[in-house]
Amino acid sequence: MEQELKGHFDEFDKLEVIRRKLLPWWIKVFCWIFMLIGVCAIGSLIINLFVPNVNLSLYGFSTDTAYSGTGIFIISIMLLKAFAAFSLWFEKPNAIMTAKIDAIVGIAICVASLFILLSAGKDHFSFRLEILLLIPYYVKINKIEYEWDNLESI
Repeated sequence: MEQELKGHFDEFDKLEVIRRKLLPWWIKVFCWIFMLIGVCAIGSLIINLFVPNVNLSLYGFSTDTAYSGTGIFIISIMLLKAFAAFSLWFEKPNAIMTAKIDAIVGIAICVASLFILLSAGKDHFSFRLEILLLIPYYVKINKIEYEWDNLESI
């Protein structure tokens, strides 16, 4: 009986990091940053129930309340980024697809915010520097996709 029970739990002893080694150091750092931002995003929803102003800003969009259209939009993007970071860090099978979606959505939002701010009559040009990291992020994720998909987590 004990031998049989031990056999069921052997798979937990084999948690070896394989796919994470494919990620460069800067993606690993951003994984932790965005997992923390995801926790903060959920925290901002809770805090905004008790405090009237919670400043949120991402990709050029900003708001003072979590419970507005812009606030929900920013929080949902933060949660997407947190989910992509979590998936990459914990080597989930859907990690590469989620990371690609995250990068494409981020690039699209950066470009959209540029045009939205220009068409809103702002008197200055605002280039989103985030795009300078999102493009290499997408390229690197695309580059490691084949190897990620063909490695088996032990």
